[in-house]
Amino acid sequence: MKFDQLLKLVGNEPIFESSLLLAGDVKPEYLRMQLSRWVKAGKIHQLRRGVYTLAAPHQKQNPHPFLVANRLQTASYVSLQSALSFYGMIPDIVQSTISVTTGRTDRFQTPLGNFEFRHILKEYFRGYRWVDVGGQQAFVAIPEKAILDLIYLQPGGEKPEYIAELRLQNLEQLDIQELWKQSSFFNKPKMEKAVKVIEMFVKQEYQQYEEL
Repeated sequence: MKFDQLLKLVGNEPIFESSLLLAGDVKPEYLRMQLSRWVKAGKIHQLRRGVYTLAAPHQKQNPHPFLVANRLQTASYVSLQSALSFYGMIPDIVQSTISVTTGRTDRFQTPLGNFEFRHILKEYFRGYRWVDVGGQQAFVAIPEKAILDLIYLQPGGEKPEYIAELRLQNLEQLDIQELWKQSSFFNKPKMEKAVKVIEMFVKQEYQQYEEL
């Protein structure tokens, strides 16, 4: 396969997998050699084994970090601080894209940024949706689940001191009923305590707004 053939096949895809190129009379060992050469030549980037993206100037779409995260680990969705920052619910700039996964905890350093994956049980793998991110689509936790995932994975995350440190903002986005619903799936006293604390912060924000 020549590079111009690769461009015709994947030129419109922000990310592609090597398995896509194996159709027809293509020898896997030859394809691996070609891909390795293109990586060394700076024509493509390898994100992980079997997952690639075209490098500039050949790239027609710059992959959104949330899409990259989804493709790096298929059983995952973006959550925790990354999702909260996306919704404008925390003021912090998040350096890595953080997801939860039913797979193992892992970390990837790629030419497109750093990506972290935190393990959760299969029964907690819910509360996410298909979101448009700059013309691309990715699985992202709803605001309520992003907060709960963070609290669940953080030791002492239900304590008022920790939740205060998050400096939650734009809390009008939160649906308290949905928050209780999502917390019930964890079936843990820790999560019930956390929701009560978050409810308190929501009430305080509304009171401050009404006093203006």
